[in-house]
Amino acid sequence: MSVLEKLASALGRRDEAPNVALATALAASGDTAAIEELVEGLSARDKNIQSDCIKVLYEIGERKAGLIAPFKEIFAGLLGSKNNRLAWGAMTALDAIAGVDPQGIHPYLPAIVDAADTGSVITRDHAVGILIKLYAVDVYADDCFALLSEQLSKCPVNQLPMYAEMALPAIRPQHKAQFAATLQSRLSEIEKASKRTRVEKVIRKI
Repeated sequence: MSVLEKLASALGRRDEAPNVALATALAASGDTAAIEELVEGLSARDKNIQSDCIKVLYEIGERKAGLIAPFKEIFAGLLGSKNNRLAWGAMTALDAIAGVDPQGIHPYLPAIVDAADTGSVITRDHAVGILIKLYAVDVYADDCFALLSEQLSKCPVNQLPMYAEMALPAIRPQHKAQFAATLQSRLSEIEKASKRTRVEKVIRKI
């Protein structure tokens, strides 16, 4: 039985439960042939198949990222896809891979940053996650901090508290002052008191 026959769309389902169940099973079994078939499904003519395949793949990545890491180049190539589901799904997959193979993701930083600037909120969320993971690698720290600071400077105000909280544990001593200054510079833009309080708390902790 083809793994594609187990996708939600093939089963006539409109919910994601079959895709999540399939991802859980494949992460446990490590069935590389099935995973390769899902990757091939990303280029199917049927957008429902594309969407189901990327969902299963990034769900596998959340559970066992090493299984999808060999396909990072393919995911990077989807960041500019006109199918928004593929674009943000690919970024989600790359975020998972960055946790186990940051060096392998580093060459795709230009495409990742471009997609963050032009894509959906979810795309930017995971791009910031990638930057934070790569920032933890000594040789990438300065460059990734510059890119992270840029995102913090221009991201939507609604996302700023979450990004600040995500980055806080990773910030190195030499970057604390600039990190705090960047956040401080945006406080006046935050109208919602609860969000401003979250950012102020990060500034105090840093």
